[in-house]
Amino acid sequence: MKSKLMIGFYGLAALSLASSAVPATAQDRQVVISGSGGSYEKALREYWFDPFEKATGIKVVSVPTADNEEGRAKVEAMIKSGNLTWDIFTENDAGGEAPDHLMTRADDLSGFCMQFNDRSDLLPGSCKGASVLFASGATVIAYNKEYFRNGGPTTWKEFWDTEQFPGARGFQGGSQAYGQLTMALLADGVAKDKLYPMDVDRAFKKLDELRPNVEAWYTSGDQMVQGFRNGQFDAGVMYMTRVTALKNEGQPIGWSFNGALLFSDRYAVVKGAPHKAEALELLKFYLDSPEVQGKICEALSCVPPSKDALKYMSAETRALMPSPEQLSDMVIPDPKWVVANQQKLIDRWNTWIQQ
Repeated sequence: MKSKLMIGFYGLAALSLASSAVPATAQDRQVVISGSGGSYEKALREYWFDPFEKATGIKVVSVPTADNEEGRAKVEAMIKSGNLTWDIFTENDAGGEAPDHLMTRADDLSGFCMQFNDRSDLLPGSCKGASVLFASGATVIAYNKEYFRNGGPTTWKEFWDTEQFPGARGFQGGSQAYGQLTMALLADGVAKDKLYPMDVDRAFKKLDELRPNVEAWYTSGDQMVQGFRNGQFDAGVMYMTRVTALKNEGQPIGWSFNGALLFSDRYAVVKGAPHKAEALELLKFYLDSPEVQGKICEALSCVPPSKDALKYMSAETRALMPSPEQLSDMVIPDPKWVVANQQKLIDRWNTWIQQ
């Protein structure tokens, strides 16, 4: 599986109390969803939001945020202040796998999800009490094929090896933390099945080695893309969706699934969301529309929740997805450990990155 502005308004400030008591028409209805901008936002707007607006008359307002952590923090701040302006926010699979932890900021969708229980086309866990599956993807090693004419780094050990593979590195600078630490441990020779519980001290020591070679610390998918286009880095950590966008532009990008982190982006409904009914309509529209899912994942090279969506994707795009053999080389973070330790990891990461 992973990309928000202050939101719009309901109507004119001069509306009287009497007029505000009139039931809203479809044209007055809206749903506010956090997103990540760029090619990601463009695909969602074209293939999901616009068709939904046309079908229902409900306006979709997308609010960009740098990453899931920033969005999560904003949701918690909204709930604490009582000033709720978002309806749907993005979660990663770690949050989606820990409903007790997530339910402090999200509504329970268990009742909503019952309608999808018998949908054989949907992957297991597509709709949970905590969140709805948007798509699955990967964080991979990417490199510039023109710079690395004999092949770029394809493992985390090689990514860290700036003698054999010299060149500027691009690395995630956001506070996701567990992803960066996982990559560092893999680079230090830790086996996939020994990653958790994580040796945090060892991971930061390995990050210290790479730090002098990192020229771009990005906190959003758009920054990843721009850094590659501008030649700011020669090899970097990138979302597969962004790799695909660059490939489609004709950029000389290569990548490796070896040691890539497998993740899922999920959508949760903000606890006490001002437009909960509209939010549920938007999520239902998505799960009920394999064609929408297929077109989005055709544009972003993601894995959709519905198996029926694959027929709306080209053979070329499906070939960009991890094969069964490649999946065996990928890493699935331990969601329970990540959630239990997330805040400590974020705090330590923020201290380290600012040094």
